[in-house]
Amino acid sequence: MTQPVPIRELPPAGGMRFYLTTHKRHWVKLTNKPLFLKSEHFVKAAKLHPSLGPYAVDSGGFSELQRNGQWTRTPRQYVQDLRRIWEHVGPYEWAAGQDWMCEDLIIHGGQAGPLHFVGTHLSVAEHQRRTVENFLELRSLAPDLRIIPTLQGRTIPEYEHCRELYERAGVNLRAEPTVGLGSVCRLQSTNQGAAIVTAMAAHGLRLHGFGFKTLGLAKVGHLLASADSAAWSYHARKRPPLPGHTHKNCANCIDYAMRWRTRVINALPTWQQPTLEGSEAA
Repeated sequence: MTQPVPIRELPPAGGMRFYLTTHKRHWVKLTNKPLFLKSEHFVKAAKLHPSLGPYAVDSGGFSELQRNGQWTRTPRQYVQDLRRIWEHVGPYEWAAGQDWMCEDLIIHGGQAGPLHFVGTHLSVAEHQRRTVENFLELRSLAPDLRIIPTLQGRTIPEYEHCRELYERAGVNLRAEPTVGLGSVCRLQSTNQGAAIVTAMAAHGLRLHGFGFKTLGLAKVGHLLASADSAAWSYHARKRPPLPGHTHKNCANCIDYAMRWRTRVINALPTWQQPTLEGSEAA
């Protein structure tokens, strides 16, 4: 098995790692910019390409719970998937655990545009318990695979409860290189979302914000160690393709994605712009 290499240091306070989220797994061979990709897209591939730059792995939890109301991959299967990615694509910076999001649609079910949510019909507390238990199991099965803990909840007291669950289980979140902050995607540009990020950052945690958009980054990006976004694809779907591009729109286009990423980074206040490879033009 490929031996782990030292984890890349995320930018220090005042800088943020900004991952571009994409379902196009082959982009790892096309750019050295940080990418965020679902593990399931690698799993389905017959051939995997070595990565040119840093990348992180999403477990695909949102889709799993949205479609099935539960996880269909066991922790052992997920670890096997991660090992294949590590060995063929290269060491990733971190991988998300098989956490349980706490958005109302995930829990209660319903319809959001074209997406149907079957609902887990469990409590927030149960989602948090399962999230922490899964992290402990994954870390026990594969301590070398850089699987991160993720905080889940809907309110500040609930996030505090989840943090305390980790601490009681012996997980020192302040010592973790990255701690995911889940279930804030739809809240991140609101005062409630900003308050949650602020409260968790006050504990000295190196937070990763899942699914952050431009308004959320402008408001609380300085409190995050890293963030990812797929907003570029939605943005492109509503606009004509770039000049010279023959597709209907650029929702799957790396050129558009990289230009969008550069615009977002350049629009951030200078004290929170990503450093090193995170900040140069695409």
